Amino acid sequence: MKISVSDELLGTVVPILVYWVYSGIYFMLGSFDNYRLHSKKDEDTKNLVSKGTVVKGVILQQMIQAVVAISLFTVTGDDSGSDTVTQRSVLVLARQFLIAMFVLDTWQYFMHRYMHHNKFLYRHIHSQHHRLVVPYAFGALYNHPLEGLLLDTIGGALSFLLSGMSPRVSIFFFSFATIKTVDDHCGLWLPGNLFHVLFRNNTAYHDVHHQLYGTKYNFSQPFFDIWDRILGTHMPYALEKRLDGGFEARPAKDYKEE
Repeated sequence: MKISVSDELLGTVVPILVYWVYSGIYFMLGSFDNYRLHSKKDEDTKNLVSKGTVVKGVILQQMIQAVVAISLFTVTGDDSGSDTVTQRSVLVLARQFLIAMFVLDTWQYFMHRYMHHNKFLYRHIHSQHHRLVVPYAFGALYNHPLEGLLLDTIGGALSFLLSGMSPRVSIFFFSFATIKTVDDHCGLWLPGNLFHVLFRNNTAYHDVHHQLYGTKYNFSQPFFDIWDRILGTHMPYALEKRLDGGFEARPAKDYKEE
């Protein structure tokens, strides 16, 4: 018996599965102390929330995302059937990906920055994410539910709608965005990581933002650092070896605060 699974269902479920599988891989790699941006001891002592609470918070956010995704697919769906990725030209797919990346980056930069500069929003909403002073992979989506709705869920919906991608294409885009977000929070600087080669906005870049000296900088997420550079919130960093092994991302020595 052939079981048919709709693209809409896959577009909702696959990114969630990708999140836990990919973050699980990084969780197992966390024992490689020589590649950590923070020591295991710092992860256990500096973070202000337990891993159990983080897991519950992420699951809650993913449940909200799933409800919004299903609703969005239902409202925007048509009766013509789902197209296949192979029926679309590479140029069309590339254009849709780039538009979606730009929309998501733009929405998240300005919302993220505003949540830092508005004292009420930071204290009551965004500070929940910054309880993770030492980020780790499966904490990437640990946010206040309202922040998760505003930044991630609405941002994702806008990128889907404005790029014109189909539900099938969205499976690949949101899985890629999920992998990138998890990678930015993984706390590991592994050799050969293509994200560190292709993106200046990477694990170390975002780790700077999670430190006290970087909370007003490096707001860009998840793909490019364009808005930080244009609007003067970019903090360059240098990777330094820690005495106890591993690396540490610190502001570049020639950096001067404007």
